[in-house]
Amino acid sequence: MEEARAAGTRGEVPIGAVLVNRDSGEIAARAGNRTIELSDPTAHAEILVIREICQKEGAQRIPGYDLYVTLEPCAMCTAAIAFARIPRLVFGAQDPKGGAVLHGPKFYDQPTCHHKIEIAHGPLETESSALLKEFFQARR
Repeated sequence: MEEARAAGTRGEVPIGAVLVNRDSGEIAARAGNRTIELSDPTAHAEILVIREICQKEGAQRIPGYDLYVTLEPCAMCTAAIAFARIPRLVFGAQDPKGGAVLHGPKFYDQPTCHHKIEIAHGPLETESSALLKEFFQARR
């Protein structure tokens, strides 16, 4: 939530993500959206933390980390999570409009997805939803 709030303060869509080391339980990387700041449509919170750990590990696959994010990931992020071989995804709020896990393409249910991921949702759902609603109401 801290990263999501910081993203909102920067004028970015308030979404935050952390990668947690499965062995130690410690947060290994954290980020909020930075698409505007970096002029990069791929600079979603999930992509940024995946890139950080992949660079640190010198690997394209990071099965030793679980991903926690405040909003159901989009199709781009959902694919990146699978390609990175992250074993567990936990997200707060569902995203019926842009999500790709429980909604839309349901990426992990497709036969073309070669990596099965444990999915949990709901932690901090109310807080995540409220933060997003406040952000968008302020801009309308």
